[in-house]
Amino acid sequence: MSPTDSLLRVRDLTKGFAARQVLTSVDLNVAEGQVLAVIGSSGSGKTTLLRCLNGLEIPEAGTVQIADVTVDFTARPSPAALSRLRDRSAMVFQHHNLFPHKTVLDNITEGPQVVQHRPRAQVEAEALTLLNRVGLADRRGAYPHQLSGGEQQRVGILRALALRPQLLLFDEPTSALDPELVGDVLRLMRDLAEEGWTMVVVTHELQFARDVAHQVAFVDAGRVAELGPPSQVLGDPRQERTRQFVRRLLHPL
Repeated sequence: MSPTDSLLRVRDLTKGFAARQVLTSVDLNVAEGQVLAVIGSSGSGKTTLLRCLNGLEIPEAGTVQIADVTVDFTARPSPAALSRLRDRSAMVFQHHNLFPHKTVLDNITEGPQVVQHRPRAQVEAEALTLLNRVGLADRRGAYPHQLSGGEQQRVGILRALALRPQLLLFDEPTSALDPELVGDVLRLMRDLAEEGWTMVVVTHELQFARDVAHQVAFVDAGRVAELGPPSQVLGDPRQERTRQFVRRLLHPL
């Protein structure tokens, strides 16, 4: 894939906190309609990478391009530039991050109304369509504490979809769920991939990465140590560090 084909293009992304270097010269391309799975050990920089892609963290150097918006972080970007970048993507967090005092429907419609200034009637109609899709229309008046963890995470995904982003960012969306609740969330994500959503997914679910992703990036100590199709990165890794990580996840005992 050439850079000109990419909906997401990352070049030389570098980020540190105090004396600790978290990301070093990260390069990535993700084509429109493709899924990139990002794997790696805890503390390797995966979540920081994801947060840098939409400006929740500000890198010290490098560029991020999403569709028609490019931000060069080497020169401190303006708030307007960061806002344009964030408009192109939406993030699904590990711990849902729903507003506890708002209903399911209000959680989904808040962003489109407040941030995008779209009409309430239009946004609510779209939100109900999304809720019907995942079998949660009857929960539209419920509050987050009345939902299971799997239901909360599906609402978190719907909240992201309601923003009509060009890029969906997932930060280990199943890691905080009980094992029996993981399947519903992964099925929804698989459906989104089949519909052609462009996605970057930080995950430890290697089977999901193998089945759904077009590319897998193994991040180690803040660098992309290996990048390629799932059959290569997960099935026949070239780097010994990647082999160790994959073996540990597939055969934990």
